[in-house]
Amino acid sequence: MASEKRTDATDLGVESNQDLRHLENVGIHDKGLNASAIEATAQEHSIGFVQGFKTYRKAAMWSFLISMTVIMEGYDVTLLGSFYGYPTFREKYGKVYNEENGYQISSVWQQRFNCMAAVGNIVGALLNGWATARWGHRKVLIGSLAWLSAFVFVVFFAPNIEILLVGQTLCNVPWGVFATTGPSYAAEVTPLAIRGYMTSYINLCWVIGQFISALVLNSLVDNPTRWGYKIPFALQWMWPVPLALAAFFAPESPWFLVRQGRLEEAKHSLKRLSEPEHNINYDNAVALMVHTNMIEIEETAGANIWDTLRGTNLRRTEVACMSFLSHITNGGALCYSGSFFFQQTGIAANTSYAITLGGKGLAFVCTVISWAFIHKIGRRRIWLYGFGTLACILWTVGFLALAPNQTLPLAWAQSILCVVWLGVYSASVGPIVYTIVAEIGSSRLRTQTIVIARSVYYVGNIICGGVINPKMMAPDDWNLKGKAALFWSSLATITFIWGYFRLPETKDRTFGEMDIMFHNHVPARKTAKYEIPEDDFNRTGDADPVIGDEKTTTL
Repeated sequence: MASEKRTDATDLGVESNQDLRHLENVGIHDKGLNASAIEATAQEHSIGFVQGFKTYRKAAMWSFLISMTVIMEGYDVTLLGSFYGYPTFREKYGKVYNEENGYQISSVWQQRFNCMAAVGNIVGALLNGWATARWGHRKVLIGSLAWLSAFVFVVFFAPNIEILLVGQTLCNVPWGVFATTGPSYAAEVTPLAIRGYMTSYINLCWVIGQFISALVLNSLVDNPTRWGYKIPFALQWMWPVPLALAAFFAPESPWFLVRQGRLEEAKHSLKRLSEPEHNINYDNAVALMVHTNMIEIEETAGANIWDTLRGTNLRRTEVACMSFLSHITNGGALCYSGSFFFQQTGIAANTSYAITLGGKGLAFVCTVISWAFIHKIGRRRIWLYGFGTLACILWTVGFLALAPNQTLPLAWAQSILCVVWLGVYSASVGPIVYTIVAEIGSSRLRTQTIVIARSVYYVGNIICGGVINPKMMAPDDWNLKGKAALFWSSLATITFIWGYFRLPETKDRTFGEMDIMFHNHVPARKTAKYEIPEDDFNRTGDADPVIGDEKTTTL
């Protein structure tokens, strides 16, 4: 049994004894800290959906604004892929393949763009993991927006495809930051009652960006001048200034401030994120963060990004990585290629962009519908039902493409099934993955976990979306057309099997409760109904706690 002792500032990881006195004034140290943390946990569970939005509408608003960087990313990232089927873009940067297909961007250049984009994303994600732990979300976000504004000039004025590749690669560095900042910030500033909605809203931001991109391209597809592709590039300048202003005025994540030991600032941030008239006990809220932080300090003392691969964090990282990879193995590279794939099946260019625009509109509606599922159904069930359906759609597209005589009705059937795929994806796997990844990491390693998972996603995208899919789809290469769906359906089936056995349920769990479930190695299929023993939550009390497979000293 560990001896009782008074906790000093260093033990709690706070910056000074002034912050420690803030805790002591409400009787929070040692066992008192546990009691306040338990009270705060009970309070989080007692807040319903409606009350959560009333009390934390400011947190929802700031999360909404910061996550809008993903709208910009959704617009930018899908732009170049859509240009592969764009007549004026192909004339400027492509070469004549044959009389039937005319100007085309070769599969080799598609691979280069996709691979270098992923490299830029990985660099940005890794930089974000390091920089955010040092300076916080706001400063890193503002710097990334400034970076993007500068290098859009390279893309806009690119005289040839080589310079365009350089510009796109440099622009993808801040996009890697945006992709990892949105889920992390949303998870840390919103309470349990609305956390799932605000993290899944990130997928809606992707869809909004893609819808704007499809709308712009559809309106300019018949423009025979260079402005047909330059205007979509120029529109990228409309995002950074308003988003940088939002980041400047936004409150910093209280979890980041607690990890920095700045408890008074964390309390002030909580006040800015909520409505004081709702009688929130901010001292208890800070105590819960400190308590969770203390538990994780035991396991991750001197934590760095490599600690995401050690102890119980390894399983968390596996779940985060595989969840993000499911955005690739579900056939997204095929179905999200949209207009280009539709043209390969035999549909006219202007019709293909109209179908793409309709698909993005459907995706928007389905993402909003997904919020009803999040309220009623667990994350695990949404993912399993959605992913299983996506796999079935891909198998159907692949078998239709095996028909020896590919008529126009068959081309339309494959294209419409891709639109249906997009609707199912947007109602299930698309948004819920952001919620799962944002929730699954430990609080001290959340950003690092998201960074590792997103980096693995980018590597997977290089291999599958950057190398394999262009070769399967390009007319000057394998030219598989709809038969490429058979490859993706096989990957989807394997991923579904993984999810059934390994994906845990995180709905209605605080970060502290998830710590305990992972420490106790609860099987994925039992996590939904697992009850947290009170003795486990009090494991910083008298008994020596067991974390992972190693004993640690009492805090």
